[in-house]
Amino acid sequence: MGVRDEGTGAQLISDGSVVYAEALWDHVTMDDQELGFKAGDVIEVVDATNKEWWWGRILDSEGWFPASFVRLRVNQDEPMEEYVAKLEDSREEDSATMGRLLGPGLPCKEQMRANVINEIMSTERDYIKHLKDICEGYIKQCRKRTDMFNEEQLRTIFGNIDEIYRFQKKFLKGLEKRFNKEQPHLSEIGSCFLEHQTDFQIYSEYCNNHPNACLQLSKLMKVNKYVFFFEACRLLQKMIDISLDGFLLTPVQKICKYPLQLAELLKYTNPQHRDYKDVEAALNAMKNVARLINERKRRLENIDKIAQWQSSIEDWEGEDILSRSSDLIFSGEMTKISQPHAKSQQRMFFLFDHQMVYCKKDLLRRDILYYKGRMDMDQMEVVDVEDGKDKDLNVSVKNALKLRSPGGEEVHLLCAKKPEQKQRWLRAFADERGQVQHDRETGFAITDVQKKQAMLNACKSHPAGKPKAVTRPYYDFLLRQKHPSLPSTLPQQQVFMLAEPKRKTSNFWHNIGRLTPFKK
Repeated sequence: MGVRDEGTGAQLISDGSVVYAEALWDHVTMDDQELGFKAGDVIEVVDATNKEWWWGRILDSEGWFPASFVRLRVNQDEPMEEYVAKLEDSREEDSATMGRLLGPGLPCKEQMRANVINEIMSTERDYIKHLKDICEGYIKQCRKRTDMFNEEQLRTIFGNIDEIYRFQKKFLKGLEKRFNKEQPHLSEIGSCFLEHQTDFQIYSEYCNNHPNACLQLSKLMKVNKYVFFFEACRLLQKMIDISLDGFLLTPVQKICKYPLQLAELLKYTNPQHRDYKDVEAALNAMKNVARLINERKRRLENIDKIAQWQSSIEDWEGEDILSRSSDLIFSGEMTKISQPHAKSQQRMFFLFDHQMVYCKKDLLRRDILYYKGRMDMDQMEVVDVEDGKDKDLNVSVKNALKLRSPGGEEVHLLCAKKPEQKQRWLRAFADERGQVQHDRETGFAITDVQKKQAMLNACKSHPAGKPKAVTRPYYDFLLRQKHPSLPSTLPQQQVFMLAEPKRKTSNFWHNIGRLTPFKK
């Protein structure tokens, strides 16, 4: 490991210098407040006052990362372009050196491809052993001890890992069939990933549950009998010396590693190779799987916030917002012009997938909203209205758009303050339809249990008989975004460090933060 000096980093930053560090290892994260990166990435260090966790930036991503995973650049004044160029040169030199070391035999690229294939096969077999150890060494033993565990606890701790184990055995069989033992570089394994790309989506459930598993496990590990029991399970199964939480992290890391392995394989596959197109397609497919998992995680985290939002609205009527929706697409203020007398009303609009809710602000308390109605977006077409007189309502309009049911029996005329706001709304309506279509194609859905739990949590934050704290859940959340707290746990360096594909940023809180109701 490279030599670091925390004091130097903090000192340079306090002097106003821009400090860069180079990643020594991949840092995988499932936490929005942590910064994920790959070995060799260059990180701008923003805050190095804490010895163990630093705050850093890579392009437009910011977050905490373990200081032990990086080393400060030797020459901080070296321009970034020169640094990246040097890094590329050194990689080329490494490749040339490798070619000389390999000596006669296979050309360098083919040898490197054989190495990557062998690594994929080897890690896959190791992973199957990990899964088998968890299922047979832990779950089977836990089920025998009904005095210590109930099924709900086991489901929380282990998630759907048994389902993952069954799938991975089938996947490994497919890889073995396509693996050429005598000449590994000729193996054609890309098609195997493509064949099973939808099956990999079962990891979504596991990754979403993982934080709950860690929480449940940490509670149990405070009691000695559970500590002794889990250690006895490990010894009985003759597992390597990694704690149970380390074992449970491996599926999260595994699904993040596939795109890295396939990218490496593609790099050493000649475009003329029979496997080239399949590996290229497999890489994109596995990147999409990782993106989908991250997106589902974000959506599940948002349902609690949506439930809290609903519970803060006065005079709510009809079904819960979560009964049909799970994502806030856009929100803002517009003028609603209604039939029959072309009455105009200022309303706050919240566009979710499948529906749009509109509310009225309290005249005195501007932070209180009253429910006024909703529109079924599955039954509406959006019409761009030209400035001038509207034929339906016989009224002059500017920056207007119309929501109209196919039969024309329901018409809503909405006016934005500025042309750019109207364009933003038109894009938002297109995004909403795109989101609905995407969910349909990927089979995304929130379970009834998850909806019920979210509404229950929201009710707990607003006890009966007490006034509703309209802004607190949101205000507190926004405060945490501006002044993030340090991660409570230190990184587990004994577990494999793997990179996670870049998370798609969400505009959920960006939009919420700009709304008057949620400002203090």
